[in-house]
Amino acid sequence: QVQLEEAGGGSVQAGSSLRLSCAASGFTFTSYSIAWFRQAPGKEREFIASIKWSGTIAYYADSLKGRFTISRDNAKNMVTLQMDTLGPEDTANYYCAKVREPFINSRDPEQYDYWGQGTQVTVSS
Repeated sequence: QVQLEEAGGGSVQAGSSLRLSCAASGFTFTSYSIAWFRQAPGKEREFIASIKWSGTIAYYADSLKGRFTISRDNAKNMVTLQMDTLGPEDTANYYCAKVREPFINSRDPEQYDYWGQGTQVTVSS
């Protein structure tokens, strides 16, 4: 069955970096875009970045572009999210997700059908 498992969250000081990973299994990884979203308490789920099945093209939320970098290793069925210069506003639960259909890309969480359990990132000032 489809599984997505995030790792790499934690508690850090403002200005620090973290690298999140998403291990995928149970589907043809090389056919699907994967995205990262985050959700802070009391807020809606927010798109961070997505990367196409080939790994050649990535899309970012405008507010996060430049600090966050998404990449994927199709040989390892893994997607990573490098997060730099973190601030308290980045505190949230971070999720990776698989897009519903092959060979499409989307920023809309409704277009993603499988989600990991999330990994918490807490940034203190």
